[in-house]
Amino acid sequence: MIEKDDLLISDSDFNRMVSYVKSNYGIDLHAKRQLVNSRLTGVVKNKGFHDFKEYVDFLLTKGSGDDINELLSKLTTNYTYFQRETESFDYYVKNILPAITQKHKRDKILSIWSAACSSGEEPYNVTMYMMDYFGAHWREWDTRMLATDLSVDVLSKAKKGVYQLPDNLPNHWKREYFKPAGGNKFAVAPKVRENVIFRQFNLMEPISFKRKFDVIFCRNVMIYFDQPTKTALINRMYDATLPGGYLIISLSESLPPDTRWKRLTSAIFQK
Repeated sequence: MIEKDDLLISDSDFNRMVSYVKSNYGIDLHAKRQLVNSRLTGVVKNKGFHDFKEYVDFLLTKGSGDDINELLSKLTTNYTYFQRETESFDYYVKNILPAITQKHKRDKILSIWSAACSSGEEPYNVTMYMMDYFGAHWREWDTRMLATDLSVDVLSKAKKGVYQLPDNLPNHWKREYFKPAGGNKFAVAPKVRENVIFRQFNLMEPISFKRKFDVIFCRNVMIYFDQPTKTALINRMYDATLPGGYLIISLSESLPPDTRWKRLTSAIFQK
């Protein structure tokens, strides 16, 4: 029987996989050989392959959508939580929401995209902030937002909207925007869930949604991309944003100095 430590990916197979994942999904794995080996060894063995060569051959020639989804889920860390980087949310509420609501005071339509929504906390979080902001006027506005991710698995969790809630969540949110779901878990209230439209989307693809966006949240995804891939993505997002629109990235990320985006504050940019 092959022991886990005996199943090692060769230079050739590693390079083939790195090239495939980068060209199709933008994820740069060239410095992640140990991660690839450790996270995929179980997949290779569970599928009945004798070595990584057989697995990579299969993946590149016959792999189904489910096989690719399994690969990407193993290689990426879909870690997120409510109230992540509250500084950005504070700026969004105090500065961005007033600006875009003034801009759309006639049509009352806001167009917002959570471009790497993972398990859904971010778009639900954004919705809760908007509900607080509009208050009794909430139903007068169309704030339905798009939330996309590459992983089918995390999108399935996002659509269910059942979570363990952090201690720092505002008490009135727990009362108004969640319902007990058994044990120590809570389900996002229907009025919040109905405001988010989940779709699978590969950020390497052209961005051609029906409407251009007032705000794009793209946080903690470009850490997987090399610089040329990042630059191409933020340029596509610039073109997909309305004049005066906003891009919000993670505090741990940055844009290149020659970007067309204007920096407003840490991690927040304007077209």
